[in-house]
Amino acid sequence: MRLDKFLKVSRLIKRRTVANEACDAGRVFLNEKPAKASAAVKEGDVLEIHFGTKSVKVEILDVQETVKKDEAKELYRYL
Repeated sequence: MRLDKFLKVSRLIKRRTVANEACDAGRVFLNEKPAKASAAVKEGDVLEIHFGTKSVKVEILDVQETVKKDEAKELYRYL
């Protein structure tokens, strides 16, 4: 699955266009490397997102095309 779509489905970032912009700005890292929006994500990958002064680091546990809002938190685990 594409990185920008995963960010939207997992609700780490609410909109796909915002996820695209964050990737283009170099604020999203996949396995400690700057990631493009088109990068492929899989289970076990470590994702780090910088929001201004705050940083979020998660491990991807599952990749699904669609998820209910309640179940979105089960796709990743905070590190």
